[in-house]
Amino acid sequence: MGVLAGFIVGFIGWFFVRYVFGGVFTVDQNERAVKTVFGRAQRIGRSSVADGKLGVGLNDEERERYDFPQLRVYPPGGPYFRMPWEKVFKVSIATQTINMAYDPETPSANQGGTVLEAVTKDQLNTGLSGQLRYRISERSLYAYLFGVKNPLAHVMGYFISVLREHIAKFEAPVGPRVDEDDETLDSGTVSGISINDLRKNLRDLNDHMLRESLVSELRYGIELDASLITGIDPPSEVDAALAAINTAHNHVSSEISLARAEADQTIVQSRRAVEIETLNAQAEVEPLKAMAEQLVELKAAGPEALEAYRRYVRLGLYERAGRFFQEVRS
Repeated sequence: MGVLAGFIVGFIGWFFVRYVFGGVFTVDQNERAVKTVFGRAQRIGRSSVADGKLGVGLNDEERERYDFPQLRVYPPGGPYFRMPWEKVFKVSIATQTINMAYDPETPSANQGGTVLEAVTKDQLNTGLSGQLRYRISERSLYAYLFGVKNPLAHVMGYFISVLREHIAKFEAPVGPRVDEDDETLDSGTVSGISINDLRKNLRDLNDHMLRESLVSELRYGIELDASLITGIDPPSEVDAALAAINTAHNHVSSEISLARAEADQTIVQSRRAVEIETLNAQAEVEPLKAMAEQLVELKAAGPEALEAYRRYVRLGLYERAGRFFQEVRS
């Protein structure tokens, strides 16, 4: 009887320590937690993740496939308590950075997760480097915890497949023609070569990848915060030729810019010369106009006034002349 009583007391003590004290848990600042009861995650009624903002734009098939339930999420704080038949899953929602070439299932792939290879539309094998910023979505924890086995591997696989497809079909926006007056030459790289087009449009490429990856939050519970593709390297066998083409293009662009600057300067100087000559002509015309007005006034005053003015002008000319000749009529 004593042994049985001791066993019962020991069991009660073990149960109390294991499931009463051990059943208390807290959630850190950058963490969120969910609980399962007999293996079933706690839900918020019949709410679905696809019914909210994440489900905008889904067709009927996608809405049915990704109709994940909205879970009850435990925010930072505590203490919280769990029963013996309950299990707690904690995840960190802090923003993390990962190399875009990293393969979670095969870390040695893609040159040790450093360079991602892709083929351009003109059949050039390029090496892409960059990073991804992501965080686990608090709104879609069911997809992350229970939807797929390895969410990060699915996200990386989806991102890489979309990126390779986009690079294989990428065409740079059509710029102005060479013979147009409003052309703005780019002194960086030549258009029409896929690698140059990609380098010149890195920002558009990153924006496109970020838009295409918005579905990852609903599908896999991971939200991509930014796509930072920073390097596009050509194959070594075409690197020298590509550099020579870019150098020649830069030289031509520089010569055209100098010619335009010289032409603009000549045009400005011509305009100033025309303005100066116009002012000089106006300066010569104004005295004549003033004299004409005076003669009109003198004529209106009578023939005597006009004759007196003519005599006055003649005397002035005599004073300034060194000699004069007078016609003598015989």
